[in-house]
Amino acid sequence: MRENKLYANLKKCVFCAPEIPVLGCYISKDGVRADPENISSICSWPTPKNQTELRQWLGLANYLHKYTKDYASLIQPMSSLLKKDVAWDWRPEHQDAFEAVKKSLASAPVLMLPDTSRPFHVVCDASDFAIGCALMQFDDEGRERVVSYQSRQMKPAERNYPFHDKELLAMRYALIKFRVYLLGEQTFAVYTDHASLRTAMKSPHLSQRMVRWLSFFAEYNFVVHYKPGKNNILVDALSRRPDYDPRRLTRYQGVPDNEDDDEDCAVCMELGINATVSSSVLPLRQQIADA
Repeated sequence: MRENKLYANLKKCVFCAPEIPVLGCYISKDGVRADPENISSICSWPTPKNQTELRQWLGLANYLHKYTKDYASLIQPMSSLLKKDVAWDWRPEHQDAFEAVKKSLASAPVLMLPDTSRPFHVVCDASDFAIGCALMQFDDEGRERVVSYQSRQMKPAERNYPFHDKELLAMRYALIKFRVYLLGEQTFAVYTDHASLRTAMKSPHLSQRMVRWLSFFAEYNFVVHYKPGKNNILVDALSRRPDYDPRRLTRYQGVPDNEDDDEDCAVCMELGINATVSSSVLPLRQQIADA
């Protein structure tokens, strides 16, 4: 350190500790967990009285969203209160969502540290109103562990997509969110509970949206597997919570319909795709159709 002119403050050093605080989280040999002080701040926050207070609380809660498997669906009822033209009206469903987020974060799991020497796999799912996904790996003991959760509400235009397009949307979203871990030569698996993709890809006419997505998928090296919904409980919960359904809300906060936004996404089915960066759209389509 001295040769490279690097210096350490002894008072700020921690040696031989089972876990250490790093950038708002605690890291140990078991994985990553949220800072207890941040969770305590969220759980002790009083009920918001206006939009400003709600935004402040959501700003803190959003920082820990990767620890909550259903975060996007939990906060959806409250997001309707953040529109500029909506009068503040805190109702029981908002209070329920507020408490549900607190409860979820209070029981947040220890996430596995990503290990690039091990293969990753992604599980994803789509419902009529939301999409969800999780990046996962197996640990040394063979246990399936979560590296990160991601989910979001569908945009109004996306709810009109055919269901196989919604599944593809969820897969694309997962690949974008986990791009830093998945892009490369190592093959990874994607699991879905919907088997409509094969039929869709055999269509003689592909929409422009489908062609764009196939071109995007060609950047990745992955294999898609079918996983029934009863065995795909994790992401099923991310995308199908009833309190995330806009039809059950008194108000809905619209989202821009720009389908090329980075927040777009997709899901998958029972077939194999072995896409590489050099693959073209037509060969990839043929691989899927012939599977």
